[in-house]
Amino acid sequence: MTGDGAESATGLLGRRVECEALDRLLAEVLAGASRVVILRGDAGVGKSALLGYLSGQVAGWRIAAVTGVESEMELAYSGLHQLCTPLLDHLDRLPAPQRDALRTVFGLSAGPVPDGLMVALATLSLVAEAAEKDPLICFVEDAQWLDRSSARVFGFVARRLLAERVAFVCAARPGTESDVFEGLPALWITGLRDGDARALLLGNVYGPLDTAVCDQIVSESHGNPLALLELPRTWSAGDLAGGFGLPDHHAVAGKIELSYRRRLLALPSDTRLLILAAAAEPLGDVALLRKAAASLGVDMVVAAPAMDAGLLRIRGRVEFAHPLVRSASYRAADVADRYRVHRALAAATDAHADPDRRAWHRALATSGPDAGVAAELEHSAGRASARGGLMAAAAFLTRATELTAEPADRVRLALTGAVANVQTGAFEIAQRLLGTAREGPADEAQRAQIDMVGALLAFTSKRGSEATPLLLAAARRLEPLDLQLARQTYLDAFSAAQFAARLNGGVSVVDVARAARAAPLTPELQPTAGDLLLDAFSALVEDYDGASQACRTALRRLRDEQIPSNERLRWLWQGCVLALEVWDDESAYALSSRHLKLARETGALSELPLALGSRTPVLVFCGELSAAAALVQEARSVREAMGVDEAPYGALTVAAWRGQVTEAGELIEVTLREAGARGEGVGVAISEYAHAVLCNSLGRYDEALAAARRACEDPQEMVAHNWGLAELVESATRTGHPELATEAAERLAMKARAGRTDWGLGMAARARALLSEGDDAEHRFREAIGHLGRARVRAELARAHLLYGEWLRRSNRPGDARGELSTASEMFAAMGMEGFADRAHRELAIAGSTARKHTIETRDDLTAQEAQIARLAREGLTNPEIGAQLFISARTVEWHLRKVFSKLGVSSRRQLRGTLIR
Repeated sequence: MTGDGAESATGLLGRRVECEALDRLLAEVLAGASRVVILRGDAGVGKSALLGYLSGQVAGWRIAAVTGVESEMELAYSGLHQLCTPLLDHLDRLPAPQRDALRTVFGLSAGPVPDGLMVALATLSLVAEAAEKDPLICFVEDAQWLDRSSARVFGFVARRLLAERVAFVCAARPGTESDVFEGLPALWITGLRDGDARALLLGNVYGPLDTAVCDQIVSESHGNPLALLELPRTWSAGDLAGGFGLPDHHAVAGKIELSYRRRLLALPSDTRLLILAAAAEPLGDVALLRKAAASLGVDMVVAAPAMDAGLLRIRGRVEFAHPLVRSASYRAADVADRYRVHRALAAATDAHADPDRRAWHRALATSGPDAGVAAELEHSAGRASARGGLMAAAAFLTRATELTAEPADRVRLALTGAVANVQTGAFEIAQRLLGTAREGPADEAQRAQIDMVGALLAFTSKRGSEATPLLLAAARRLEPLDLQLARQTYLDAFSAAQFAARLNGGVSVVDVARAARAAPLTPELQPTAGDLLLDAFSALVEDYDGASQACRTALRRLRDEQIPSNERLRWLWQGCVLALEVWDDESAYALSSRHLKLARETGALSELPLALGSRTPVLVFCGELSAAAALVQEARSVREAMGVDEAPYGALTVAAWRGQVTEAGELIEVTLREAGARGEGVGVAISEYAHAVLCNSLGRYDEALAAARRACEDPQEMVAHNWGLAELVESATRTGHPELATEAAERLAMKARAGRTDWGLGMAARARALLSEGDDAEHRFREAIGHLGRARVRAELARAHLLYGEWLRRSNRPGDARGELSTASEMFAAMGMEGFADRAHRELAIAGSTARKHTIETRDDLTAQEAQIARLAREGLTNPEIGAQLFISARTVEWHLRKVFSKLGVSSRRQLRGTLIR
């Protein structure tokens, strides 16, 4: 009997609730909705059995199954290959960039390195296409052993399935699987209840079982079905009858593996060697195992005892009864036997059909330096990189370095391997390889590269201030070797110094600017856009007032359509920073838009985090908060898909300007703590600026003043420091601190003069108006509105109307005040800035207005994603084109558009052209 009162109709003891949940999932998919579930539970708890149950329920479905294999964790996209192979008949229906990305990573064709995000999007499209005719179920077993590249793709796909008839069911152990599945719907699989556990145990033990022994086994198994089945097999009948040989207190998974080890040790030595060869060969290829066995001098018939013992099955492929059999066999083997097995597998592997796996087996069969194997691994790393397999490339290069004795080659491989490991997030390995390079006979160029890789490692792993001095040292070393590369490195050092900002540990933007000034281009070298950017930033540091010409020259060059696309991608982000620093809203808008568009069009999706990060605040200042919020969602998708950990500056800025107190407060608190810990000074400045905006919008001026002063703490910081000055003037005048407001207004005016733009001049005039009285104040308010009205920054224009209206009301001119305040209220409501809108409405009420408060809502309650899809459809993009841009499937776009049409009361894309969508 089961704990449910009767044997479940599913045939799985004690799993009625879990099976009913899976039945509901299948029914919902058949009804037209995608469903995802992660089965989480310890080894042996029954996840595989539940996947088996599902397999029996999906007759007529398409099935794609993946099994994570521990020995393949270093081979990029090995799991993805398993998923996509049965679906490749739909490959030709994908857009060309997506089709080419999958063909390249699977080695079906040659081509440039595909971006990881393009591979993920292609997989999503392939899955959606495969589910067009028949429902599709994707099984992923042992997700904790997926290679990281595949795991990221699967997490990306699972989060974007919505309107396709697809079920994505993944089994993973808790605490070990990749965090790419974090937050997805989970079904926790726990041990059987005591009654079910006892029934399972008694049904599989033959002979007498002492009651106390039975209770002990049930208790220590924690209801784990595999433990209940496996543990008694290692005990004699006397042990079971009398209580001898009871399990120790290791974890269940450890007990299960120990049980398998004991059973393996009872097998003949040739059988154990054959099982070891199967464990080291992850493909389950019977022909390959047969060749390896012949090389080992072992006949395949020796597999019979393992098959009789239920440890191994050899059918169309070699399969272990449980993944722990594989790991138990490999870990228990002598090192010498492992070398023998990998040598045999290397000899059996076709050097032309699968050179990379052959090289890997050779590497694992080698105990000392071997130049030939190292060379093979280096070639394999090149092939893996060409397929976008950075994980595999990093593993190949790391092992190649270990097998290389010649000092110069060892330095070269260590440097290349360090870069690859930094890119994949393997920081400890990268640090070790960097140490190897430092110890070798590096030439001057390599010493400079060592500094650059060290800086890259410091910046990527800690986001702190260590990168700046390393980049500065590398640039100085490069000067006599390659002046233009040295200047580019100075520009990188400048950016790193800006990023660390107030938390720089000793090298500031001033130091970088002076070093760069001392390395001017020689006359025969043509200045690049990067050179002009470096000159502009250096000029701002040394002589802000005199920097205007250098800034305009650099920005004009960057906006030039004739610049090669690779240069624009390299410098557009830095150009947007420069534009924001000198209040050039037109350049910031153009450069951020072009960066984002170019990153999408060229497929250079690794550029997207920077492009989205620079575009979002520009849209906020322009009052396009719905579009900015959509980019915030897109940035989250990119971070998830690429596995990068970027600070949520876009989300923070949007939430603050929207007046979302709880969300903004939480983001500010988290970002301040994490940025401070990393030495990321720009994060502190942006967080404090956002805090000041939020508090000024709510009328909490004392709190706004404190935050604004912290935002402006370091005068060498750029962009956020400027924005903070405007918040400081407003909050200081409201709290009776005219001296603070005056000083901030003077700094703001000086910076505005350098840019000479309507945005900057309008901000300076608005600040002066707050410090003025009578006719002078009114003149300056009107001047500010005039300048800001000619700029793109509608959010700042609305604030100018609000401040002017408040001044008019306090000057006993309620009629005039109501006009300005009404304008501000309407603008804030239209932009979705609830905090400022409430402030304007309160002022209107004091001024005697009886106007109804404007409701802040997205047009007809469209979500941010719906609004973005509607805008793109209005611009003429097809569903596949919209899906490619937003990283969702075409069917999901269609599902969203149906909701958009319903909410807007239209029935076609053509009708969207006359519809206002914020």
